[in-house]
Amino acid sequence: MKKIGKSFLIYFIGIVVLTLGITLTIQSQLGTSPFDALLVGLFRTFGLTIGSWEIVVGSAMVLLNAIALKARPELLVILTSIITGFGIDTWLLLLGEWLIPNHLLEQVIFLLLGILFSAIGIAIYLESNFAPNPIDRSMVILTDKTGWSFGISRAIISIGLVMIALFFNGAVGIGTLLNALITGVIIQWLRPYVLVILYRRPVASKHATIK
Repeated sequence: MKKIGKSFLIYFIGIVVLTLGITLTIQSQLGTSPFDALLVGLFRTFGLTIGSWEIVVGSAMVLLNAIALKARPELLVILTSIITGFGIDTWLLLLGEWLIPNHLLEQVIFLLLGILFSAIGIAIYLESNFAPNPIDRSMVILTDKTGWSFGISRAIISIGLVMIALFFNGAVGIGTLLNALITGVIIQWLRPYVLVILYRRPVASKHATIK
């Protein structure tokens, strides 16, 4: 039970940091990550909240991941979509009314901080081995099946999401391109440091994959 409790704490902290990063990129108005650009586009097109679309789209991706693995859907992964969706809506409620950048420099700062916090959050909660976000689970599946790095796997998935987001008038911009190109690289770079901080041990290899 103690081990499970620690894993959930790591997982929850990671989600909190991630959703803060997502909120900052949304507030930057320079473009969000490909996945979040789709969520914003669905919000603009059909209503509901961005967090609600996180749950809907995340559940759909769980089914797609199950097809890729030829296995039963990982229903626990939907928990991450639910918590992430709630976290996004909560941060937007807390920060959305007053934390608004008015100048380009402020927008760039918001964007860069958002990307950094998002990557840190993902790097933390993936190490909990509790229940990854559906898109990050897809990244891990693609990496395991192909041997590609997290950066390449995430970039390929991101291209498909951007194409769909454009169809729904999503929040696509320079921030989307930066997210697609560097978030996976940052996650890869951060993993050894996250392992040292969380478990006080280095990874055996910088190319090790998440199990």
